[in-house]
Amino acid sequence: MIEKIVVWLNYLLVLVKKEFLTIFSDPANRIILFVPALMQALLFGYAASYDVNHVDYAVLDQSKGQVSQQLLSHLDGSGIFNRTATLNNATQIKTVVDDRTALAVISIPSDFEDKLAQGEVSPIQVILDGRNSSTAGMAGSYINSVVAKVNQERLGQASVNLEVRTWYNPNQESRWGIMPSLIAALSMMQTLLLSSLSVAREREQGTFDQLLVTPYTPIHIMIGKALPPIFVGLMQSTIILCIILFWFQIPMNGSLTLLYFGLLFFNIAVVGVGLSISAISLNMQQAMLFTFFIIMPLMLLSGLLTPVQNMPHALEVATYANPLRFGIDLVQRVYLEGATFSQVKWDFVPMFVLAIITLPLAAWLFRNRLS
Repeated sequence: MIEKIVVWLNYLLVLVKKEFLTIFSDPANRIILFVPALMQALLFGYAASYDVNHVDYAVLDQSKGQVSQQLLSHLDGSGIFNRTATLNNATQIKTVVDDRTALAVISIPSDFEDKLAQGEVSPIQVILDGRNSSTAGMAGSYINSVVAKVNQERLGQASVNLEVRTWYNPNQESRWGIMPSLIAALSMMQTLLLSSLSVAREREQGTFDQLLVTPYTPIHIMIGKALPPIFVGLMQSTIILCIILFWFQIPMNGSLTLLYFGLLFFNIAVVGVGLSISAISLNMQQAMLFTFFIIMPLMLLSGLLTPVQNMPHALEVATYANPLRFGIDLVQRVYLEGATFSQVKWDFVPMFVLAIITLPLAAWLFRNRLS
């Protein structure tokens, strides 16, 4: 019995070694596997941010009174708003918005001071460029907060003092929410592509039929094809994790062991999907097309860009078949919240179910889906 196990493991070791040589023997492959993950992590860290730190705005001040100047001085001194134009009439508003000279235009009417002096409500108009709705919405909120501050100063004191405290992201930087998600998201793309090409490559080269007539069982082939992409996925996650920790200095609050345990389950589920794609593909071109076809839906239905709870019910149900949804949730909670296993245990269940469905399916297809 022990001898049979040793022989079985030796067969597996040879197949795993062959797969590693196939992946890493070409120096170009070694660069392609790790440099893109490094570059994408850096690009996402700097470019993928929902924070509004700079807003160009224009002013049409027909009042030119003390209160309007007080309001505009608060905007100019905020460090966020940059006045790009001072308009003379309302016809110029359309021009500065169409030319993207200003994201927001503040129009103060001529009777602004008179109404305030009479104790009446005196509105001002804010025109926002809705072509970038998220930035425009946040800019409008900032302007509203500045107006509220001016009102407080005019009244002498506020009746309510609101103090806001943000957990897990004290500076409210959107980067803190996005970057940990990339530990799973960016590694998934390469892992899925590697595993989907593994069998398709051998079909195209004509060596897969030879592999089937060797003493290797479908289980041998499945495990031998799965281990190298899992290893590469964990290596890419490690690169991204180091960038987040040491370059962007986003502190990790949870257990590194739990994080990698979750990433291992996540990569196994992703490799199961990739091997199933590879098993039904007759060549590498088909495998790449199938992979690129499903990567975008997996990203959109993962909660990386929009919360899963905000999706239509049918799509929310569909996300249960998406390992990236639970991989991202697990990584974010462990990394930012310091969640324990008992708090994230239900994220393991869908990934485990997906793995026990796709991996045996791939093993069956290896034997029965002949080229």
